[in-house]
Amino acid sequence: MADQIPLYPVRSAAAAANRKRAAYYSAAGLGLGPGAERPSRYQLEDESAHLDEMPLMMSEEGFENDESDYHTLPRARVTQRKRGLEWFVCGGWKFLCTSCCDWLVNICQRKRELKARTVWLGYPEKCEEKHPRNSIKNQKYNVFTFIPGVLYEQFKFFLNLYFLVVSCSQFVPALKIGYLYTYWAPLGFVLAVTIMREAIDEFRRFQRDKEVNSQLYSKLTVRGKVQVKSSDIQVGDLIIVEKNQRIPSDMVFLRTSEKAGSCFIRTDQLDGETDWKLKVAVSCTQRLPALGDLFSISAYVYAQKPQLDIHSFEGTFTRVGLLDLELNQLTKALFVALVALSVVMVTLQGFVGPWYRNLFRFLLLFSYIIPISLRVNLDMGKAAYGWMIMKDESIPGTVVRTSTIPEELGRLVYLLTDKTGTLTQNEMVFKRLHLGTVSYGADTMDEIQNHLRNPYSQQMQSQASGNNTSSTLPRKAQSSAPKVRKSVSSRVHEAVKAIALCHNVTPVYEPRAGMTGEAEYTEADQDFSDGNRTYQAASPDEVALVQWTESVGLTLVSRDLTSMQLRTPSGQILTYSILQMFPFTSESKRMGVIVRDESTTEIMFYMKGADVAMSSIVQYNDWLEEECGNMAREGLRTLVVAKRALTEEQYQDFESRYSQAKLSIHDRALKVAAVVESLEREMELLCLTGVEDQLQADVRPTLEMLRNAGIKIWMLTGDKLETATCIAKSSHLVSRTQDIHIFRPVTNRGEAHLELNAFRRKHDCALVISGDSLEVCLKYYEHELVELACQCPAVVCCRCSPTQKAHIVKLLQQHAGRRTCAIGDGGNDVSMIQAADCGIGIEGKEGRQASLAADFSITQFKHIGRLLMVHGRSSYKRSAALGQFVMHRGLIISTMQAVFSSVFYFASVPLYQGFLMVGYATLYTMFPVFSLVLDQDVKPEMAMLYPELYKDLTKGRSLSFKTFLVWVLISIYQGGILMYGALLLFESEFVHVVAISFTALILTELLMVALTVRTWHWLMAVAEVLSLGCYVASLAFLNEYFDVAFITTVTFVWKVSAITVVSCLPLYVLKYLKRKLSPPSYSKLTS
Repeated sequence: MADQIPLYPVRSAAAAANRKRAAYYSAAGLGLGPGAERPSRYQLEDESAHLDEMPLMMSEEGFENDESDYHTLPRARVTQRKRGLEWFVCGGWKFLCTSCCDWLVNICQRKRELKARTVWLGYPEKCEEKHPRNSIKNQKYNVFTFIPGVLYEQFKFFLNLYFLVVSCSQFVPALKIGYLYTYWAPLGFVLAVTIMREAIDEFRRFQRDKEVNSQLYSKLTVRGKVQVKSSDIQVGDLIIVEKNQRIPSDMVFLRTSEKAGSCFIRTDQLDGETDWKLKVAVSCTQRLPALGDLFSISAYVYAQKPQLDIHSFEGTFTRVGLLDLELNQLTKALFVALVALSVVMVTLQGFVGPWYRNLFRFLLLFSYIIPISLRVNLDMGKAAYGWMIMKDESIPGTVVRTSTIPEELGRLVYLLTDKTGTLTQNEMVFKRLHLGTVSYGADTMDEIQNHLRNPYSQQMQSQASGNNTSSTLPRKAQSSAPKVRKSVSSRVHEAVKAIALCHNVTPVYEPRAGMTGEAEYTEADQDFSDGNRTYQAASPDEVALVQWTESVGLTLVSRDLTSMQLRTPSGQILTYSILQMFPFTSESKRMGVIVRDESTTEIMFYMKGADVAMSSIVQYNDWLEEECGNMAREGLRTLVVAKRALTEEQYQDFESRYSQAKLSIHDRALKVAAVVESLEREMELLCLTGVEDQLQADVRPTLEMLRNAGIKIWMLTGDKLETATCIAKSSHLVSRTQDIHIFRPVTNRGEAHLELNAFRRKHDCALVISGDSLEVCLKYYEHELVELACQCPAVVCCRCSPTQKAHIVKLLQQHAGRRTCAIGDGGNDVSMIQAADCGIGIEGKEGRQASLAADFSITQFKHIGRLLMVHGRSSYKRSAALGQFVMHRGLIISTMQAVFSSVFYFASVPLYQGFLMVGYATLYTMFPVFSLVLDQDVKPEMAMLYPELYKDLTKGRSLSFKTFLVWVLISIYQGGILMYGALLLFESEFVHVVAISFTALILTELLMVALTVRTWHWLMAVAEVLSLGCYVASLAFLNEYFDVAFITTVTFVWKVSAITVVSCLPLYVLKYLKRKLSPPSYSKLTS
């Protein structure tokens, strides 16, 4: 791989122009900078005409007309285009505005054309063009765009825009109906709170970005090494990446301290896989005597233009919750009611005089129908929910990064989760060794140690006495000996030795104390003790197997490209020469090695792989298939291990044919595979191993809880199909009683057509599909595939790129129309997290990228249960109740204004003015109304114990037009009773109407809060008492509105009490009857 990177010395610059090859490596070395775009993921291909006769049936009856054919499916979903004025009114104006804005943005921010780059080693100043900074930015605004951006985000909502227009109208003398501060003070307060909240969130994002961008790296310069921040790394810099240090940018791997030029890297931030991958440095730079020689060769890399691939993702955007959108729709309905009521009042006036001015004045008088305090109450409520989440001791470490959508956690239908690091710890543990007649588990591993000690101790004694004749016998004599049934000890010995030799694991030792990773140390500087040894391999399964052989006594102590050494339980070192290596591939599903024992010159061919690949290679047996099935049901990843002894003549013959096949020009891969397969015949079956990928804590009960809550779980992973299927079973993502349909690989339209029809016939089964097959199906049958997949209880997508993960999220949003949540822990999950309606990041081993980019950050997967069942459910129900109560508060006073105007000959005169209106919306009722954020219908323990309660929320019944209409009727009833009662009971002066009705209104609001509360909190009682005390105390200072002598009489008290009782008592009776006759789902749990 490394030889594909062209390094061009200056003297051959002319020839370099004709060799425009490129490569990208995520490794240490030369910084290449950020990536960009790649061609479309779809490529056109011709299809055979016979597909037209094969309709893709979506039901047992199939499609009943020609429109069901896939040729007409897209056209059937296209609606007729509107024209002219109808088009403009029905959304055309918004389209025109958006198009103009996009055109202006494109003019101001034209993207430069991406071109190939020449990158000089160690000389960033030689770059011909200026490249972006190597910094991470999650901020939404800068210094200049903060205020305009926040104001735009606020006034794009109809509610705030409406009140801005109303407030501005008070500067017109003919339309002024009150004091300016009665309109501008609430609006200014709302904007101030919003700007303050956004500023805090933006500052927190700035701090997180600064922390990441300030990580220090060693930069190699002509004058030596210097420390630079990751954000200051430039294209062309030579960066020294230490062991276990994150790679800061796209880089080319030039050199390593290991003499062979090999290095293990981890790509968890790219594809989510935490296994170590072996990479080899560019050969010409690895051979240089010292690091400083990288500057003396004056070389450069010619890199192709940046492309969109899994190495890059970008974009931050503002989220708006579904509740905000629903409330925005309700405010539009209130505006229609406001206009209709104003028109009715002007009509009843008879359109006398300047009726249009009267119409506008009525619009201002009834403007409290649309409450300006709605958004500020909801925003403050969301901040309170976020604080409660972060202070919950049951989910420590949880962080709310987006304070605008906590109620979204209460309405989720689809949860899309990563596998590695999210559901699993990616820590493999050896669990089972099966020899056919005997099986060893975790509690019987000591027996294997005893079996191993005997053969090696006998071998040591025979070598010490010089009578080790068996090892000096000719191979022909050994092979011609009669076969006898082997003892259990010998079979265990051969199985463990095969596991210890057949792998790609390399032991790594740290340098001695005092040595740093920057120096190029020698072997004498290393500490070869057991405690200083770690293993690196291309798969965590491999490491688990080698660690297990070490635990039972056979230890891998060293390895290079040509040999490896094992240490026996007795301390003897066994040396084996590696003659051939056959690495694992997804096609062959197996790997092999040919080794020669240096002490006996014995040549052995070991192989291990998946049971589907090995069952036809090993000798006949009657137990392999059954035991593989048993281990798979336990959630274990199985490997079959086999061996074949080779004579020297057999190996020389194989090596000759193998070398000749590798030199072949035509069909080289096929010829090489054929030669290797000539060895894979009648191999001796040694054992079957079972390795468990440890799940995160409490994954199984958490997934079961989410399923019971009605949430469908999709697992999107970049891992192999077999591994993903195994984890889906072990984590109980797929229950034991459910079948699994593995979608066969498809490459064209016909294959996709047939496979979808086969999948359609399955019922109640989980779907497992690879990313390549998914891509083909989405190209031709997007709607059909998503419709079928949404009916599955669980879906597993393997070999998914980050782009595909985000695409699946968007498809679910478009076709299912339900709320989605994405959860992951790696950089490869960021695009999925940002595409979902609600993103959750786990701060784990794969870094903090997912955590920083998500709306919510948790430390363990199990915390998502309480986050959704308790906080998500409570946030949604509280916000729904709070929003509707604030609307009720505006509707009731607008109803009173309407009754008042109609009684006094439809005059456009305000009922309450000045501080009364401001105090009503703030000081007198704000605290009790806002205390609804502390309300709860069931205790958190009950919500966790009965996740079925969560199902009701997904239907959106807590906030709908039905519940809204109920509150409208309540407001009309109470407003009418309060106003007509005050008019009926007032004596001679108009001021008594204001005193009686306003006091009764305040008491009614306080009682309605008490009526709405389901579980009392001590702060609720304090808010009620405090608000009532503030109102009573303020009566002494409101001489302008109240007659102090009158409000201290018994007459005032009984009239106010009578009106309040009539307005509230019937509602209490109705609430009691409803709970008795039609109790809610949670009532049994609270009783």
